[in-house]
Order: sequence, then structure tokens, then C-alpha cells
Amino acid sequence: EYVQSGRKTNSIQETKIMNQQIQQLIIEIKKAIKGKDEVICKVIMVILASGHILLEDNPGLGKTTLAKSLAKAMCLGEDRIQFTPDTMPSDIVGYSILNKETNKMQFTKGPVFTNLLLADEINRTSSKTQAALLEAMAEGTVTAEGNTYKLPNPFITIATQNPITSGGTQALPDSQLDRFMVKLSMGYPDVQSQMAMILEDHGGNPIDQIVPVMNLEQLVAMRTQVAQTYISQEVAEYISLLVDATRHHDKIECGISPRGTKAFANLAKACAYMNGRNYVIPNDVSAVIYDVFMHRLVLTPSARREKNAAENIVKGIVGQIKPPAVNGARK
Repeated sequence: EYVQSGRKTNSIQETKIMNQQIQQLIIEIKKAIKGKDEVICKVIMVILASGHILLEDNPGLGKTTLAKSLAKAMCLGEDRIQFTPDTMPSDIVGYSILNKETNKMQFTKGPVFTNLLLADEINRTSSKTQAALLEAMAEGTVTAEGNTYKLPNPFITIATQNPITSGGTQALPDSQLDRFMVKLSMGYPDVQSQMAMILEDHGGNPIDQIVPVMNLEQLVAMRTQVAQTYISQEVAEYISLLVDATRHHDKIECGISPRGTKAFANLAKACAYMNGRNYVIPNDVSAVIYDVFMHRLVLTPSARREKNAAENIVKGIVGQIKPPAVNGARK
């Protein structure tokens, strides 16, 4: 066991044991999602890092199937909200009705009171309704009619959105985007994966083939271990320099926030954990930077007109900041 700033960090043996269970989890998810191993690993990584996921893609690419597969394999309670222009905040958090027996108002919980919430096509609803998720995602609570209610632990949001160019969509506010640890894209499957989907389709639901491989208590324990993963002073400085570079770039109006910095460090910890280590190395940092940074950067008007501007900016920052020549392990 290691100690970092007075906190216990998990042993390498504990990490390797849990890593085996994660590999089994990936195998189960792949029964329903073909050819998207990288996306599966990143989504699991975010869940272990106690974050939320935004999936942007065209309809029909498996976003809902991925969420339901995760819920079954992890024994998570799950619920779904189909966002439409007329969806109201009360449709998410709940509402109070009069109990005729007690003659008192009684709160009826909404679908947000679950472990895994699938917020489908979140950018088709109003900003007011989108904002109903802000407190839930940031604090794990919801406030309704002056009362605050705690959400189940863990609480994970997987939100999907159609590309902004699609009809009837509107961009999420920056404050909402910042609460998503990453923004990912499923993308179309390759030819071999598409063939596997066709040949293995026997009329049943592929999710039915998935076997649960962990329970809530094990997932919470894993998230605790990820939080305890060791970050050396040199790696912490590397993370901070990368973040700081976004705040002084001439093509960026608003750089990475402190919340984004924390998400960056936590996801790097989860990356190390999924690779069987109890300490973060510079490669863990560079492996997750694009997923954490891209949707958070607010570019200048001229930069927005450039093709792949955000990606090129992040690439330039990574090339500019030299990683530390350390392996990241505790000395």
C-alpha cells in the first residue's frame, strides 16, 4: 500500500485482480457491440473515474445498446429519457402530487433516480430541461420544490446527441458540456464487424447473451480504488501545464476549467487502473487528453471556421509540453 497526501492508495495486486474483472466485463459488452473495442474501454474508464459520458452520433449506431449492455453486465439499475421539445424538468427529476389519504403533497421520483440514466437525444429539448440534469450530474442530488433528494450511488449519465447539423437540434450550453467527462463517437462499424452482426443475428436481442460480471458493491469499490491511484508530483505538473496551455492560447477564448482539470486527472487514473497499474504515467495522460479537452474548448470565431481546429490545437499543445522523464511510480 502507498500513501499519497495522507490517503491510502491501492496495492498493485488489488489493481491486477480488479483488472481481470474489467477484462471480463469488456468481453461481455462485446457480445452486443461489435468492432468498437476502443469506445467500450473508454466508456468503462469514465464509469470507473466517476464521470458522465456524452455520445454524439447519427441514429442507429448502437448508443442505446451500449448503455443497456453496461447496465446488465454491471447489475446497474437503468432508466431512459427520450428527450423531445416538450419534455419538462419534472419529467426528469419528478413531481409532487396530493396524497388524498394523508392530505399532504407527496414527491414522486422521476427517472433520474437510477444508477445509469440514458438521456437520449439530449440536444432536442429546451435548455431549461437540459439544466434539470446539472445538479444531478455534478452533485448526485436533485432539488425539487425546496427539498433536496440524494440519488443512488453510483449515478451515471450516458447522454446521446445527434450532430448539431441535424434538424431540430441545439448546442448544449458550455456549463452542461463541462459536466460530461468525455464526448465520444461510436461511428460506423467496419466491414468485418458488420458481417459478424449479420451472421450472428438469429432474431434475438444480443443483450440477452450478456451475463452480469460484477455488482454495485464491486463497482463502488473499483471507483474508490481508481480515486486512490497514485499521481506523482512530476505527472501532476505535466497535467497542470497541459491545462494551463489552453488558457493562454490565441485561438481559445475559454480554456479548461478546474472541473475539467479534475476530470482529466481522474480519467488518467482510470486509464492506469485499466492497464493494471496503481500509478499514473505520462502515457495515461496523453491517452485521454483528446476525449477530455475537445468538447470543453471554446474557440475564437476565426478558429471555429477552421477544419478540425480543436483537434489540431490539442495536438499542438501536446507537442509543445514535454512529458516528464519518469515512470510515475512512487519513489
